[in-house]
Amino acid sequence: MTRIAIAGVGGRMGQALVQAVAEHPEARLGAVSERDGSILVGRPLDGQDPEVRVVSDLASANADFDVLIDFTRPEATVAHAALCRAQGKRLVVGTTGLSTAQEDALRAAAETIPVVYAPNMSVGVNLTFKLVELAARVLGDSVDIEIIEAHHRHKVDAPSGTALRLGRVVADTLGRNLETDAVYGREGQTGVRQRRTIGFSTIRAGDIVGEHTTLFAADGERVEVTHRATSRMTFAAGAVRAAVWLGDQSPGLYDMQDVLGLR
Repeated sequence: MTRIAIAGVGGRMGQALVQAVAEHPEARLGAVSERDGSILVGRPLDGQDPEVRVVSDLASANADFDVLIDFTRPEATVAHAALCRAQGKRLVVGTTGLSTAQEDALRAAAETIPVVYAPNMSVGVNLTFKLVELAARVLGDSVDIEIIEAHHRHKVDAPSGTALRLGRVVADTLGRNLETDAVYGREGQTGVRQRRTIGFSTIRAGDIVGEHTTLFAADGERVEVTHRATSRMTFAAGAVRAAVWLGDQSPGLYDMQDVLGLR
């Protein structure tokens, strides 16, 4: 049985993770945390084991969990990676918006502990990555490629980590450089579209959980690969699946393609 810790348990994603742990036959809740000063600190969660109380520092609960799931903020994720590395705990990271230096901190932790780091834990999204790779390989440079993503008004980073991963899949498949070929929104006299361009469009509105479309447009036809999430449970269930999977893995940096055997 994998004992799981959840960081940021008071948030919407944290609550979904608690439910996903409860529904997984090989997982149980070992520890939960919230930021210092939260009214939840020191309390048990409703409907959960009363012995599992919310802490402000997971170091105080290091004996109670095997793997930490983190969907918080980049700075908190880096601190949690250092904690897991120091205490020999496994780590699942779904946080987006990490800088290059922060991603390097995860790579450093993965030298001594197993880490799953993925911009999207959904099984369906990770299948979508493979479908986009196939479409890019077949259609090649004969189409214009655009990525459109939509999320709720509270999401703080743009484009989403999933959209950027889709762009990376396209760029890697077609031998392009995402850093130079990406266009993030358009305004004014932009000129004729260049074929190598990988365009990104971002929508932030209402309570949209997450929608991603990769558009391959030619003269006379277009192919659209779309994934729509209607519940955060799809991300939570994938993260718990990754946490259990890590129990059999050696130190290293993995993603959901590894967890699902899609490599």
